[in-house]
Amino acid sequence: MTQHRRDGLWSRAEGPGHVRGEGEGSNVSTERLIGALTFPLAPVAAHDARRVLAPPGIVKRNTLLLAASQAFVGVGNQMVPTLGAIIVQRLLGSVYLAGLATSTLGASRFLASYPIGRVADVYGRRIAVVLGLLFGLAGALGTGLSVISGSFSLFLASILVFGAGVSAGYQLRVAATDMYPPRRRAQGLGFVLTGSLLGALGAPVLITAAQTWSGPVGLDPLAFTWILVPAVIVPGIWLVLAVHPDPKEIAADLGRYHPGYSPPPEQAIHGAGPTAVLSWLRDPRLQAAFAASFAAQGTMSMIMAFTSLALEHHGHPLPVISVAVTIHVIGMFGFSLPLGWLADRAGRRTVMVLGFVFLGGGAILVAATPRYWMIVTGTFMVGVGWSAATVAATAVIADVTRSFERGRAIGANDTASAAAAIILPLLAGPAVEFFGLSALGVLGAGLMVPPFVFALTRMHNTNPMPSPSEEP
Repeated sequence: MTQHRRDGLWSRAEGPGHVRGEGEGSNVSTERLIGALTFPLAPVAAHDARRVLAPPGIVKRNTLLLAASQAFVGVGNQMVPTLGAIIVQRLLGSVYLAGLATSTLGASRFLASYPIGRVADVYGRRIAVVLGLLFGLAGALGTGLSVISGSFSLFLASILVFGAGVSAGYQLRVAATDMYPPRRRAQGLGFVLTGSLLGALGAPVLITAAQTWSGPVGLDPLAFTWILVPAVIVPGIWLVLAVHPDPKEIAADLGRYHPGYSPPPEQAIHGAGPTAVLSWLRDPRLQAAFAASFAAQGTMSMIMAFTSLALEHHGHPLPVISVAVTIHVIGMFGFSLPLGWLADRAGRRTVMVLGFVFLGGGAILVAATPRYWMIVTGTFMVGVGWSAATVAATAVIADVTRSFERGRAIGANDTASAAAAIILPLLAGPAVEFFGLSALGVLGAGLMVPPFVFALTRMHNTNPMPSPSEEP
């Protein structure tokens, strides 16, 4: 077999006569379930113990499918920060609990993230993501019905169910990190996350379409927007089912898909048992990663829970508010690929600290002025900061953990960050009620101090180097 090493995103191994080693086949029972549901984008050759598909084709195809799925899923994920506070105000007649929609979504992530991560580790990434997206589909329909009926309890229950789909979407990050060796991992993650940029562009289109068609069909625009969300969730499910083989299988034998790579001894999986959550919490690198995710997710949830409400208060219509949220999401995902590239080369800590600077500065800017474009610039900075912190923290978690426990590790991290998304918007509501929007800036900037200290004192500026076998 002739091997060619490249320094770009895709590694390369050529030659039609590749020989497949044992272990290439995926779990039989899982594959039968997937096979019954999958509608592949292109014919996929059956597994053969004597043959290997070209590694760059497998990894590249799976990455593109995951990025496309992230794009569709991203459209639906924007609905809570865009419309949640407005629906709460309409149903309750008060802004005092305006952050409750975002906090409820956080509660759902808090409850669902770790179990979904466990499912991903046991049954594979595809099963976990598809299961969660089915919950998301049901939750979207329930949310639309809650607006039509004026039922606040149905709204909360539906957002809880919808949040399971959001939690499953975060497992796409695990699938992305599974398929790349450490020195390319953050860049591969950034490529998949960039798919959400298309979702950011699609959300205003969906909201505008709902507002346009709601009159002829006789439905409230807010309700009709949620009823249309399944139209973007179903293609996302289809794309995930087309991923083959499951990224977890690729992670278990990265050397086959990236010729020349050999895992470090601590990443060996044969005969190893899963790591307990408390052991992760004692690892300084994971402490820094968890703290970064907690602060980044909490600050972003807090800021975005009140941005849409503030813009509506100043008289801006729903499509304009959606554009503001879209610009924020462009900040979240539009720079994921270059930030991943930077994290692989300049180090995880460098990108993490850069994220804290953007998050704190953006929070201050949002609260400093009522001007539309100043607020939008602040939300954009918050998005970029979240992206930098998330890419760096996720890469650190993937670097430290093994493939068969990575889903749980990301799930544990998401549980911690979901706790921040629950607590901080609820705390921000009374603060804004009594002190005004300036309280958001103070809280947002202050939250960046603890993870900044953790990053500087609890972790080295990790910059994954090629394994000895990858050296020229």
